[in-house]
Amino acid sequence: MQTETLSATEIDQLAHKRAAARIGWLIHACVYLLANLALALASVVGGRHWAIYPFLGWGLGLLVHGVMVLLAGPGAGLYQHLLQRERLRLQARRDPW
Repeated sequence: MQTETLSATEIDQLAHKRAAARIGWLIHACVYLLANLALALASVVGGRHWAIYPFLGWGLGLLVHGVMVLLAGPGAGLYQHLLQRERLRLQARRDPW
């Protein structure tokens, strides 16, 4: 594995990116809770318990979002790897599409 030292500017940019990703997940989680509470209330008032379906489906999306934030956190290795692989592929083809 190649190690490289980051400049102060790069460290600051990476810190901002990671903080934004975590804030994005927290906002997603808050909206999830509020929306699902409203759906659960509507489900109970209506007498039918259908709110479990959006709860589970959206919960899976929230889980995937959280995993992606955690995977990108330790060094953005996955993102950097995919970015480098795409650059090499495009350079080899010289045709972006």
